[in-house]
Amino acid sequence: MASDIGALSAAAAAAAIADGGLSRGDLFEHYRARAGADQLNAFSWVAEAEPSAVDGPLGGVPLAVKDLFCTEGIPSGAGSKILAGYCPPYTATAVAKLEAAGAPLLGKTNQDEFAMGSSNENSAYGPVLNPWDHGRVPGGSSGGSAAAVAAGLAPWALGTDTGGSIRQPAALCGVVGLKPTYGAVSRYGMIAFASSLDSAGPLTRDVTDAALFYRHLVGRDRADATSVAFPEQIGLPTSERLDGLKLAVPTALVEGEGIEPGVRSSFEAALETARSLGATVISCEIPSAPYALSAYYVIAPAEASSNLSRFDGVRYGLRVEEDNLDAMYTETRHDGFGAEVKRRILIGTYALSSGYYDAYYGRAQRVRTVVAQDLASVFKQADLIVTPTSPTVAFGLGERTTDPLSMYLSDLFTIPMSLAGTPAISIPSGLSEGLPVGLQICGPAFSENRILSAAHALEQAIGFDGSVTWGSA
Repeated sequence: MASDIGALSAAAAAAAIADGGLSRGDLFEHYRARAGADQLNAFSWVAEAEPSAVDGPLGGVPLAVKDLFCTEGIPSGAGSKILAGYCPPYTATAVAKLEAAGAPLLGKTNQDEFAMGSSNENSAYGPVLNPWDHGRVPGGSSGGSAAAVAAGLAPWALGTDTGGSIRQPAALCGVVGLKPTYGAVSRYGMIAFASSLDSAGPLTRDVTDAALFYRHLVGRDRADATSVAFPEQIGLPTSERLDGLKLAVPTALVEGEGIEPGVRSSFEAALETARSLGATVISCEIPSAPYALSAYYVIAPAEASSNLSRFDGVRYGLRVEEDNLDAMYTETRHDGFGAEVKRRILIGTYALSSGYYDAYYGRAQRVRTVVAQDLASVFKQADLIVTPTSPTVAFGLGERTTDPLSMYLSDLFTIPMSLAGTPAISIPSGLSEGLPVGLQICGPAFSENRILSAAHALEQAIGFDGSVTWGSA
């Protein structure tokens, strides 16, 4: 069994431990050694030994956690110099729930600074490399989590998604990534980027693992006023058919410019697979979709400018000593924040400034409302919406760093669902030029079970093999 540990899915590993065919210690040590030998810069911290055993339904399967989550006594830096060495006095609810369910903390994963980015090149600690091609990005901002799972450095990982930061790296690394319904998972202890958009969810090797992980993540938390009780238990999907399911394709969105031919071909092949499984595929319109990207890049920076004002060198994190308070604030934030974070703080502060609030932030929020209404209208005609996850496969390191707009367009397909707060999953749909392509499946609020069931059926039929990267340390 020891030689086959890396080939086991998380669910299979948990079952093997329960049956006595695999020890928790052997499983943890396998992944601890793999994470410790990481050549992708996917981890920012790795446990030196297995934490105290906790029995639970997750069976001792080790957990990688994005460094945006607070973990008591363990460095939690959000990919930023301004929080270098910061060890929180408490653990985020999402992490605590997974640990209580039996998943020991393996390590913290690298990310774009404060989750601001689509390539994982904005980390203060260097870029994460894509395990399929080390000269390419893994996507962001949860790039470390996605790369760790794709390369077999961790069996599964916790990430965050504000505008696509779980789904897009899942697509570029060839793994599964689920963004929940907003409020389904507690944000307590998750270092805030944009509070009305931030969500926490799983990055896993397959859909069954995503469902198992997510089952123990959801639920009301008294520490997070925006969290809600999930209306039903998350089931483990078994469906291999899509009979009776109606899938909607937003024609104008997926036929627009900027989609690589290989991505389009993979998407069209996935639609044919869905039809062969019994689904009906229809066209739909989301008239507000072309404006979603612009609205997002007003709302998210505006909320970030407010949230990040707490990092001032006074209470915790980096402090640059100066002769007066204003100079200390200025120099601390100058040295502590990276270029992309500064860019978004400036944009957000301007959008919220006197005389411009209604013209920018207020108008963007009205667009957000229309996006949500348009999606709701589609869900009256169809069960789910399907799109490519990313318009391109993984792009080269440094290729878009000087062109922020080109970088922001990476989130073209993921942002509408973030603005509406609806759930979506990305699963691998095939390869283009030897690199993974992602398929996004979206549903109305709290339709995760339906999404997971459809994703499982498509996953089984597509038969994507990501094992070629499991040796990529």
